Amino acid sequence: MLRILDLAGFDGDYRAVLPRAELDVDAAMEAIRPVCAAVRERGVAALEEYSERFDRVVPSSFRVPLEALADAEHGLDPSLRAAFAESIRRRRAVAESELPPQPAALLAPGAEVRQRMIPVDRVGLYVPGGLAPLASSVLMNVVPAQVAGVASIAVASPPQAEFGGLPHPVILAMCQMLGVTEVYAVGGAQAIAMFAYGVPGVCAPVAMVTGPGNIYVVAAKRLLRGVIGIDSEAGPTEIAILADDTAQARFVAADLISQAEHDPMAAAVLVTDSQALIDAVVAEVDAQVAETKHSERVRTSLGGPQSAIIKTESLAQGIDVVNAYAAEHLEIHTADAAAVAAQVRNAGAIFVGDWSPVSLGDYTAGSTHVLPTGGCACHSSGLNVKSFLKAVHVIAYDRAALAEVAGLVEVFAAAEDLPAHGNAITVRR
Repeated sequence: MLRILDLAGFDGDYRAVLPRAELDVDAAMEAIRPVCAAVRERGVAALEEYSERFDRVVPSSFRVPLEALADAEHGLDPSLRAAFAESIRRRRAVAESELPPQPAALLAPGAEVRQRMIPVDRVGLYVPGGLAPLASSVLMNVVPAQVAGVASIAVASPPQAEFGGLPHPVILAMCQMLGVTEVYAVGGAQAIAMFAYGVPGVCAPVAMVTGPGNIYVVAAKRLLRGVIGIDSEAGPTEIAILADDTAQARFVAADLISQAEHDPMAAAVLVTDSQALIDAVVAEVDAQVAETKHSERVRTSLGGPQSAIIKTESLAQGIDVVNAYAAEHLEIHTADAAAVAAQVRNAGAIFVGDWSPVSLGDYTAGSTHVLPTGGCACHSSGLNVKSFLKAVHVIAYDRAALAEVAGLVEVFAAAEDLPAHGNAITVRR
């Protein structure tokens, strides 16, 4: 099921040979370009057309009624409600620890530059509604936005025919528990366009859109970037596991399968220098996949070009490989896992040791699960409080402080042949 890629002795560019999902976002952009244009031009009529075409249901109201949110929370199984509540508490605690300081630099008497962190005014948070009702995505998007101080938060999730055109009840229940009352039964690229342009009588435009989705959602975010800010272009989920001969094969196999369960295009990669572990994991994967509910989906994921077992000649080479791969989720199953984790530079989130599986981070660890995919962890971070904050420098010089550097500014301006810049200083002398 999982192919084996032997990189022992390889001294080329790992990025050129590592497994990746194949996504043609540019082609998807051409498909959704008219969708976004139609939402901008025709508003509600376009939302109705695309809801019927793509979701096979047109909700009686695109704005979810408040009573539907309350009913969804009321209908939660008590054990699920408790799980939601504890996950919210832990994510909020971590988010509050992410609030950045607002430093000031006193450069000279009367010369101060300080940084203000200002929340985005209004955000649209997208929650997928495809193969699984991802209430956890509501949590991961809403909590950091709330902690950042965003004043206006809207959530969109696809309408579901089996629920009368409303999003899945667990998604609505999570919104209600978080105090989000502006929720829309709109999915796909049309939801991103609704957020970007606004739809009169339905939804006001937002400044920023966050949240994962299918390739058409990704394409819409790319197309409309600039009209709105976005968090990232999240592709299919991925897990990499760096392991040595101390790893427990049943844990490794279970964790690979857990992420393969998301999507047929999900990526599952094991990096190890242990042939014995490879053999044990292959046997465990075969046995566990046969018993799992979504076995067909998992088999497609594990057998795809985006998944593999990568054999290295040493743990040190394995660290180089995972740094080149820059996984969305990286688990470390090695002796002295914390020390190994400290050598990792590129990963969306790092899960250290046998007792920190990715599934924990998906729900209740307190960390974010909206993370960079496709190798983007080499330059980008997961969604967090700072994602919803703008850094603004506030410059306050008094007369004496300006006079102290006036000549420097005038010389600098002259060197760039911008005399009016210099004159803005000179007139103040």
